[in-house]
Amino acid sequence: QVQLVESGGGLVQPGGSLRLSCAASGIISSIFGMGWYRQAPGKRRELVATIITGGSLYYVDSVKGRFTISRDNAKNTWYLQMNSLKPEDTAVYYCNYGSHWGQGTQVTVSS
Repeated sequence: QVQLVESGGGLVQPGGSLRLSCAASGIISSIFGMGWYRQAPGKRRELVATIITGGSLYYVDSVKGRFTISRDNAKNTWYLQMNSLKPEDTAVYYCNYGSHWGQGTQVTVSS
């Protein structure tokens, strides 16, 4: 049974930074990509960043140059470093592995 637990969300001012973590337990392999999605109020859940099988990275255009996804294989944990945050980044962020989802962590960017 795979379980994903996010942490690191919070309230930050525009231009600030946060780092989200996703700790995975259970059988984790490189068969599936792992990534981060977000869902803002009234909007559809969207893919933000992912580590594709083979190690390639993908970012949605709106976060390129500001967000960085990374993975610590020894800890079965992956991260989303978010810099230069904007109010439009406000959303609940979810980590994903295959068909498994974390519970979500709220990120609010506001002055």
